[in-house]
Amino acid sequence: MTALYRLDAPAAAVAAQFCARAGDDPWAGGYVAPGSFAPVITAGREFVAGPGPKSQAELQPRRMIPRLWGVPPPPAAADSGRAVLTVRNPDSPFWIGNLRNSEFRCLAPSTSWFEWGAGIDVEGRRERFAITCKDQPLFALAGVWKDSEVPSFALLTCPANALLRSIGRERMPVVLPATMAAQDQWLHGGWDKAQALVTPFPAEHLEARLIDLFT
Repeated sequence: MTALYRLDAPAAAVAAQFCARAGDDPWAGGYVAPGSFAPVITAGREFVAGPGPKSQAELQPRRMIPRLWGVPPPPAAADSGRAVLTVRNPDSPFWIGNLRNSEFRCLAPSTSWFEWGAGIDVEGRRERFAITCKDQPLFALAGVWKDSEVPSFALLTCPANALLRSIGRERMPVVLPATMAAQDQWLHGGWDKAQALVTPFPAEHLEARLIDLFT
């Protein structure tokens, strides 16, 4: 399970990349860890009730806001104190209501994410990898947000591609294609279209670099 990623760009640059209003987001760049705040891009409809826009002219401007990574678990969860970082089953009753309503979907900007490998390094520690996109220095992970005591979000996951499987992972975050059309499909499309994006990103467009953690 992905439990750490980086966003090495300040708020203004992230907002410009994703055509969003930055507001007063203080993000300066760095690690995003569970339980910490990070910028996410929303459709700008958090406070708009009712059906979504029917045309491009009715779309709200995208909005960048800080949200906590990790949503409170459902009441029946075995570990009620552990936040839910990722979505493994989009059809789960816990998630499907939010995912079917496009205003709850969001983009989580990232420059890399981190995975534990299956191998052991020369010092006897588990291998650690930084995963980056060759064609997108700054890319969007598919997310979904919920509101409870604090504004929070989780990342969508999908089966791992060949590259991630080669380092021992079974699942990976959903990386969105580098087009405004794909991003708009996630932010505004019906679930029948948006769920088509919940698929492994092509392995040939990713790079896995062996690292020392936190370097």
